Amino acid sequence: MERTYQVTYACDSLDPNPVVKTFDLFDEMQDWITEKVEERVQWFVDHSPYSISEKERSDQEELEYSLVQIKEI
Repeated sequence: MERTYQVTYACDSLDPNPVVKTFDLFDEMQDWITEKVEERVQWFVDHSPYSISEKERSDQEELEYSLVQIKEI
């Protein structure tokens, strides 16, 4: 039986319209999530008026991953 994965990625915990994508391949899904999280973390770093420490960057990455939900459909 083939699995399909549905990924929901919100911009914050109250996002009424999160990004929802489906993937047939686990690796494809994983690559997309990694790429999108990295884009958002880099945006956070680039737009911060302050210097971002490695700890702050790591915390932001953790926050971004917490906004991702994966469901097999």
